[in-house]
Amino acid sequence: MPRRFSDEFKADAVGLVESGIARKPVCADLGISKSAFQAWIRKARSAVVGLPTSGDAETMKAFAQALKRIRELEMENEVLRRAAAYLSQANLRLPR
Repeated sequence: MPRRFSDEFKADAVGLVESGIARKPVCADLGISKSAFQAWIRKARSAVVGLPTSGDAETMKAFAQALKRIRELEMENEVLRRAAAYLSQANLRLPR
């Protein structure tokens, strides 16, 4: 029968890894399987970026694609912002 861990325990274990401790010693010290611990870490990281932590595969895939597109658009906006700033500086210099 699989062991059940509380959400608080899972969050504390993931917090140890996020603080810089390697996964292998955390698994050994807490008696957690590597695969279960990896799933906890993946779930915690998806919650941080705004992905739903549960749901069907199609919904998860759609959210991941939407987040990827948002990142692309943010990068494009940054490039355009920098280009506009550069071009406006070039126009400020008066030719002699």
